[in-house]
Amino acid sequence: MSDIRSLALACRESAPLIAALDSGTKRSLLQDMASSLEKHVDAILTANARDMQQATDKGAQGAVLDRLRLDAARVTGIAQALREVAELPDPVGVVTRRETRPNGIAVERVRIPLGVVAMIYEARPNVTADAAALCLKAGNAVILRGGSEALHSNAAIAAALHEALRAHGLPEAAITLVEDLRREAMVELLQLADIVDLAIPRGGEGLIRFVAEHARVPVIKHYKGVCHLYVDRDADVSLALNLLIDGKTSRPGVCNALETLLVHKDMAGTFLPHAAEALRERGVEVRGDVTTCALVAGAKVATEDDYAAEFLDLILAVRVVDDLDEAIAHIRRFSSDHTEVIATRDEAAAQRFVQALRSAVVMVNASSRFSDGGELGLGAEIGISTTRLHAYGPMGAESLTIERFVVRGEGQVRHPQSRTSESH
Repeated sequence: MSDIRSLALACRESAPLIAALDSGTKRSLLQDMASSLEKHVDAILTANARDMQQATDKGAQGAVLDRLRLDAARVTGIAQALREVAELPDPVGVVTRRETRPNGIAVERVRIPLGVVAMIYEARPNVTADAAALCLKAGNAVILRGGSEALHSNAAIAAALHEALRAHGLPEAAITLVEDLRREAMVELLQLADIVDLAIPRGGEGLIRFVAEHARVPVIKHYKGVCHLYVDRDADVSLALNLLIDGKTSRPGVCNALETLLVHKDMAGTFLPHAAEALRERGVEVRGDVTTCALVAGAKVATEDDYAAEFLDLILAVRVVDDLDEAIAHIRRFSSDHTEVIATRDEAAAQRFVQALRSAVVMVNASSRFSDGGELGLGAEIGISTTRLHAYGPMGAESLTIERFVVRGEGQVRHPQSRTSESH
């Protein structure tokens, strides 16, 4: 038996123990995990410094280093996210629907854990804690396979989480960290359809496509975040500018950062010069259409590829559109179904924007940076789904459960003549 299969089986054996935990025990466990992270902050930062040095030596820069880097404030933030997850309502056992059929049987739909979740991720050490917390909250065991860039950081975080598991008499296998980072080992993990119930890749488009192409288990997919801001003809200029600067420059290397700005032609002459100045001050390169280039000094001519790009950098594609319908058409063509934003004071235009687009998150007069599980009330986020399966958009603990039917009767039987159709 391979090492990967042995690890996965041990994780699988721990899953029923996690599924059986009551809400109070899970809350206490997650709170203790948060405290353990804070207790071991020095060891975590030392490990992270080692990862940062190795990544820098290999030429990593920009968004990769930003996602990899930890400091005391970020570790505190990770711990706080665990405490927020701890206080969330327990999704396990929730009855989402109940009805009594004409024959007297009571039919309930009840949330239960998925079982074993495999989390595949790159240079994001916070995911180690976030994914573990959300999976445990939802009654699941989790297999964590991080990237080589964050090897030491992930191990240090997992060690702190394991300390809390041991204190509660629970097996460390409930949070299994895979240390074999060979591609072959990852492929083997993704093909354990008899053990793993769901795989969630979190990282660049290349990683996600690799996971989707090699998995035999269900996969939650989110290839990239091409997020748009549309400034409508009736937008408040100051509000729209704040949305643009926050969405593009606060953390350009994350998937909810803005990549494309669309501006109504009636607003272009007013808004774009203000936007260009603010963007220039923050080092943002503008790539635009002909109208944009005429209004923004130094703007480069945008290509079709620019409008489809997830730059993850201080680069912004800009286009002036004739009206709301043209903005919607542009987004439908280039969107990755992640997050779209409209800035407007026209409620009818806002409603049309919301109804016309199918993206996982649609914002009205709010920054794209709120497209995050923690900001949307999920406590923490295990990922975002742009795949229309059982979950769509930012995923929290509830998205790590499924509904099953529980039927209660008083001896009712189904007579052959009662119905002619069968389910199979």
